[in-house]
Amino acid sequence: MPRAALATTGVLCLTLLVAGCGDNGGGTYSPVTSAPSAPGTQSASTTPPPSPTTSAEVRITIRGFAFQPADLKVRPGTTVTVVNEDSASHTVTATGSDAFDTGEIAGGRSATFTAPDKPGTYPFFCSIHPNMKATLTVA
Repeated sequence: MPRAALATTGVLCLTLLVAGCGDNGGGTYSPVTSAPSAPGTQSASTTPPPSPTTSAEVRITIRGFAFQPADLKVRPGTTVTVVNEDSASHTVTATGSDAFDTGEIAGGRSATFTAPDKPGTYPFFCSIHPNMKATLTVA
């Protein structure tokens, strides 16, 4: 293709590209800008960060013969998934009540339970390893 034809084709493409970016709806253009945050501060946001009480999945992980998190806050009736990453079996058993009990969860397996409907603090432990303790708060 001759050099002049290439230059004409390039100009035509650039013209079409620029024309396609124009406002053909009669509206106005309002750029969205935000001021940078000062170091060590956070910008305000209209969307709150997710919390364990609003996330799609509430989880307790058992790792190293410990519950993670050790203190979990949920809404009444929330389904809680317990994942046992240890090789030993464990339970999640409410202390002093029959509020919840997963039964034995083999190493590498998971189970679920439903948080009580009544708000309150529910300590729990592993009935196989009673030194493993944590707390479920229903609010």
